[in-house]
Amino acid sequence: MKMGWKSSLKVVSLGWLAVTVTALPESTGSINAADFASKLIITRDVCVIGGGSSGIYTAIRLRDESKSVVVVESSNRLGGHTETYTDPATQGNVDIGVIVWHDLDLVKDYFARFDIPLTKAAFPPLESKYIDYRTGKAVDGYTPSNATDALGVYGQQLAKYQYVEAGFDLPDPVPAELLLPFGDFVKKYALDGLVNLIFNYGQGLGDLLRIPTLYVFKNFGLDVLRNLQVGFLTTERHRNSELYERAGAELGADALLSTRVLWIDRNGPKYTKILVKTPSGIKLIRAKKLVITVPPKPENLRSFNLDQAELSLFKQFGNTGYYTGVLRNTGIPDNVAVNNVASDTPYNLPPLPGVYSLTPTGIPGLFNVKYGSTGTLPDAQVKADIVASVERLASAGSIPTATAPEFAIFKSHAPFELTVSADAIKNGFYRKLYALQGRKRTYWNGAAFHTHDSSLLWQFTEALLPRILE
Repeated sequence: MKMGWKSSLKVVSLGWLAVTVTALPESTGSINAADFASKLIITRDVCVIGGGSSGIYTAIRLRDESKSVVVVESSNRLGGHTETYTDPATQGNVDIGVIVWHDLDLVKDYFARFDIPLTKAAFPPLESKYIDYRTGKAVDGYTPSNATDALGVYGQQLAKYQYVEAGFDLPDPVPAELLLPFGDFVKKYALDGLVNLIFNYGQGLGDLLRIPTLYVFKNFGLDVLRNLQVGFLTTERHRNSELYERAGAELGADALLSTRVLWIDRNGPKYTKILVKTPSGIKLIRAKKLVITVPPKPENLRSFNLDQAELSLFKQFGNTGYYTGVLRNTGIPDNVAVNNVASDTPYNLPPLPGVYSLTPTGIPGLFNVKYGSTGTLPDAQVKADIVASVERLASAGSIPTATAPEFAIFKSHAPFELTVSADAIKNGFYRKLYALQGRKRTYWNGAAFHTHDSSLLWQFTEALLPRILE
């Protein structure tokens, strides 16, 4: 059934927004601004959809270039995966998403403009336990590998493919090594000692040994190696969300929070029209250009009226799941980190879905928890598995018995790592994906177009900005 935007608007007015947004079919229906009162129309040079790391950096930099901007964000806060939990009892802060940034001038300048001091990230020494979360028992004889020698060999290989640091602008043909399952690449160059380090640094990559090596290179690349030597940066006040609070204050009314896209019409001669539902009602945005930064999975973009060229690419994306939170009542001592390792798998990598680790937050009784999966899972399933995992640790005697664990905060970052098959990469997927930039006055940004790394995404944005400004 075809449904025009006016029909959708009638359904919305009846309070059926949730049903409408998930059910909107593809349509070429155009929006006539004359149907809207002037007070309901927002006209800007650029509309940015998505208020996470890429979206906010894009918006701020466009304003620097004297462009008027409006940001549309579906949640009630800016920052995306950067989020800080404040413990009500102690007022202590725990960053549960993005923890560190690269030591780059671009990063330091961005924080400096918002008067947020940075410092070198430091991680206190902890007693580490290595436990198979499936049984709750310690893995006898396990010790972390020494990655020093393997890092040198890995760095030499990265140096052959420096272009992956900037994006997915790959040569044709794509080098065969980039298409290898990473497990095969590890064997080829005897990088066994590096696997656990990459698995734990690259949480959220999913099945590390099976994904194409390209994605590992992009997540654990040359500048990551440099920062392992010189030290990553974090906020001095240990409240990373402050960056987005201050960016939001600068954007003011141009940041539309708790706002959903209902319909997009990109067929007009001058403006793209974006129909949105804000907390104060329905509004029409007219923008000369559109920047989309949300994960480009078709189910996320049902109301965006994608064309077949876009849909044919986006439907090829698979994704992982990544989940984060803070637990209380674990029974774990405040100086102990409990890492998940398997007793019977290659490199002792724990099967997914499962917990990566439980680590102290620095606030007594509160522990960071990280969880990964090879696809999107319901939040309730993830939370139940985390609690059951902690209870198994206690039942096996690996940690002291405690009252039932409970979440102080929990957040899903799914869909997380968006990837395609090695065959798709070989056949020019990313060349076709990048060819979307500028079509229908639309530009694409975010991790799917580069990597899950705010610092590198800001660099990517700087390279994209001249095209948006044309």
